[in-house]
Amino acid sequence: MHYVSMGRKAVVAIGGNSILRADQKGTVPEQFANTAETVEHIADMIEAGYDLVITHGNGPQVGDMLLRSEKTEELLYPLLLDICDSNTQGSMGYMIQQTLGNVLKKRKIKKYIITVVTQVVVDRNDSAFKKPTKPIGSFYSKENAERYRKEKKWNIIEDAGRGYRRVVPSPEPLEIVENETIKKLVNDGVIVIAVGGGGIPVVKEKNFLKGVEAVIDKDLASSLLASNINAELLLISTNVEKVFLNYNKPEQKGIDRMSVEEAKKYLSEGHFPPGSMGPKIEAGIRFLEKGGKEVIITSPECIGDALKNKTGTHIML
Repeated sequence: MHYVSMGRKAVVAIGGNSILRADQKGTVPEQFANTAETVEHIADMIEAGYDLVITHGNGPQVGDMLLRSEKTEELLYPLLLDICDSNTQGSMGYMIQQTLGNVLKKRKIKKYIITVVTQVVVDRNDSAFKKPTKPIGSFYSKENAERYRKEKKWNIIEDAGRGYRRVVPSPEPLEIVENETIKKLVNDGVIVIAVGGGGIPVVKEKNFLKGVEAVIDKDLASSLLASNINAELLLISTNVEKVFLNYNKPEQKGIDRMSVEEAKKYLSEGHFPPGSMGPKIEAGIRFLEKGGKEVIITSPECIGDALKNKTGTHIML
């Protein structure tokens, strides 16, 4: 076995949907199979000499955990959102650790892999807490929505005719509590899985930490982490091969390369909606403006080709 480390640091952000897909039931064997497929492409980066931090979304997994909690609330204690975040960081980290470890063994690459349960500090006075917008969990009937609004004090909105849904705050990530631990591990050549689901949101009260019910955007948290560890590459893995202007319209056009200025322009023109590509572009802009060298946005199966400049969207200063 050989040890691969060339000191090029990268953060790879993978979507929760690449582990639990919309067209599946989401069983544990399905999630393991999806993860195994995704990490094959991440292993290509390790073989190419990158020291990695892997981050991941957890939206579908947290939604399922909340539903399970609701269905058993007369028998068991309810699960708060910060606990769901920590639970999914552990379970999804385990799946990534195991499947990636197996792939690296097959390729005869010796690397240590560790999951760091990660807290991310947010501001209690962030305007997001005054106006929650992030939908989570199940869809409810009007009757159940009203009951939960009264009993649980939830913020609930009507969601595009599909029913009613809980919304929670999505505050800005300010500080990664375990940042120095993650940095030290990466500098030692350890593959780190961190900031799962954007991190567990915590606030500071007299300099002590306390969990809050919120959701941090995982791409923005990944961008902050990438800057903090001095990564040169932020790779955002999503469900499209590259970024498009006028997406899903007749005049749709793929973007191979763009500057930060072009990205800002397209963002302001509404090409990248807040609920989909917008946060990824914003995360890329922030990373580059804080000293990062390159952002790549592509699908998991295209990672190898994107690193060779054959596909994907590449953003640079």
